[in-house]
Amino acid sequence: MLVVTGRAHRDAVCRQLPEIDDADLVLESEPKDSGAAIGLAAAILHERDPDTIMGSFAADQVISPDELFHEAVREAIHAAAAGKIVTIGIKPTHASTGFGYIRAGKNLDVDGAPSAQAVVEFVEKPSEEVAQEYLDSGEYVWNAGMFVAPVALMLKHLEANQPELFAGVQEIAKAWDTPQRDEVQARVWPTLPKIAIDYAVAEPAAAAGDVAVVPGTFRWDDVGDFASVGRLNSAKEVKDVTVIGEGARVFTEDASGVVVSDTKRVIALIGIKDVVVVDTPDALLVMHKEHSQRVKQAVDALKASGDTDVL
Repeated sequence: MLVVTGRAHRDAVCRQLPEIDDADLVLESEPKDSGAAIGLAAAILHERDPDTIMGSFAADQVISPDELFHEAVREAIHAAAAGKIVTIGIKPTHASTGFGYIRAGKNLDVDGAPSAQAVVEFVEKPSEEVAQEYLDSGEYVWNAGMFVAPVALMLKHLEANQPELFAGVQEIAKAWDTPQRDEVQARVWPTLPKIAIDYAVAEPAAAAGDVAVVPGTFRWDDVGDFASVGRLNSAKEVKDVTVIGEGARVFTEDASGVVVSDTKRVIALIGIKDVVVVDTPDALLVMHKEHSQRVKQAVDALKASGDTDVL
């Protein structure tokens, strides 16, 4: 098992996975998005065994029950062994603008993967109106960012579509299990292009007919915003409002949503539905649940204006 993460998370990863070898812990000096992270993992595994089938899974997802997840991964492995880059699709529960969407085509008739289908189209984070159309059509699943693929096929498409990124991860991978690892990684990693694996590999590979999807029937949530934190948190409920924070003081009347409080201020919600309130000593965030993904835009704007003290 390889873990790719930022340097800041090294100690936490080692506490949770004490059995992991140093050579299997890839620490990023700076974020380069999933293209570099997954590309380097694929390149390292290819150096060790070019016949490897890799599975790539993000750490910020909540999945249950395990058995259904394992079934989907097993199907994905069989489909990958048949020469496909396989993504595990999640049946949409609402018209989210925070996820990419996959349109599935014909069944591939792969032994061991009865539900594997060809991927016709990838669409990244559509508008709310388009997302609703996808949901109503029943033809689309969410792209959960899980990929199972032969490392050779993954690298083939990376080389064809992102040759600079491919050359960089290859250089690091060739030095990875040698004494030159740290020097080469420190020199090359900062020069790598920053791009998501969806754009670097998945979308062009789908256009070439090399991508399949296995629908996942397990429960899934991407912990990417405060709305998902509210769904998943077992904190107390105050009349349809999930309250997170020790000693939070919340009054509600005809309201629903999520309150995250790190202060002792009284927060009163009256006649407001699906609201998210995050109250900290130096900043206050108020938004509708539907706009949870747009927090990133506010963060970027604050960075641009120099107001980094509240981030």
